[in-house]
Amino acid sequence: MGTVEIGGWADEGFGGVADVFRENFDVFGELGTAVSVRVGGRPVVELWGGVADESSGRPWDQETVVPVFSCAKGLVSICAHLLAQQGRLDLDAPVVVYWPEFAAEGKERITTRMVLGHRAGVPVLDRTLSFGEITEWTPVVRAIEEQRPLWEPGEAYEYHGHVFGFLVGEVVRRITGLTPGRFFREAIGEPLGLRAWIGLPAAERGQLARLVEAEGRPGGDPQSLLMRIVTMNGALAFPGLDEPHGFNDPELLGTGLPGAGAVASASGLAALYGAAVTGLDGGPRLLSEETLTSAVREVSTGPTWHGHDLGQRWGAGFLLDSERPRPMLGARSFGNDGAGGQFAFGDDEFGVGFAYVANRMIGHGDDRANRLITALRESLKA
Repeated sequence: MGTVEIGGWADEGFGGVADVFRENFDVFGELGTAVSVRVGGRPVVELWGGVADESSGRPWDQETVVPVFSCAKGLVSICAHLLAQQGRLDLDAPVVVYWPEFAAEGKERITTRMVLGHRAGVPVLDRTLSFGEITEWTPVVRAIEEQRPLWEPGEAYEYHGHVFGFLVGEVVRRITGLTPGRFFREAIGEPLGLRAWIGLPAAERGQLARLVEAEGRPGGDPQSLLMRIVTMNGALAFPGLDEPHGFNDPELLGTGLPGAGAVASASGLAALYGAAVTGLDGGPRLLSEETLTSAVREVSTGPTWHGHDLGQRWGAGFLLDSERPRPMLGARSFGNDGAGGQFAFGDDEFGVGFAYVANRMIGHGDDRANRLITALRESLKA
């Protein structure tokens, strides 16, 4: 492709990350993208380039935010671990301790850690819910209460794509009185000045990047993609990226979908994970070593309930380091990726917070972020 304007910087020793960032435009046909790295709480890489909105030609800049899909699970999970660290949530206690109505239909033994590890047996819901009901929150909570587990809780795992955020989020709400999006902003996002939200504020809409589907993207057209990400057993159909209630619709992004609806900048996500593992710019770390040891203990791996083995390893709410599909830095790495190829993670052994975001959707597990992480790994060895 033609010359793309790249903004930002990479500190001495991290030039390899900058080289790969530029190469990704040619190798993958990037439209607009950003990568951010914190080491020891300090920014060492802040790079952005390309176009945030293809229809207008608006360039990507450091303030640009983009839907990051299931990277939202990282925000919700960090909230849960923060509450556990504060002594307000026991991850191994039954959810019914905090949410008594959850016990219906054989769910009385399910713990929050089972949910975080995708072992609760409620990856989808039988009840059909409209878009309006999902944005109201309470109808989803009632549907979760009414749901019978698909397997004996704890005995198998399957990705709890959309239910995850509402289920963990309702535990957060029962403890704090706040939705997970509001709790995240009040407890973490606002004090740390992070450009990351579960529920995009109207004032930030002008900084929002517009998503596009890469031609020939594996996994199908925008409608089937969005149905897989956000529907609950086919209950809610999203008509496409640019139509009402698609992921380019600010109304959808403002509703605070807790499992797939976060919006963030690369620097906001990297700073979140940097704060979790080391603190920012000399400040206290958000999550202690003990808390992160609990988070990175493997909960699920191998074949899922459906018999698929994608090579993933799950801790309590986070992907863990694995050869494929998401190699990170080591045994203390934890993060989450998103359907458009976005990825963010932290590692307290290396003191790293990393985030990559883009608006051309190639898909889960594509190599854009992986190539950047490989370059980062080499920089840290040098």
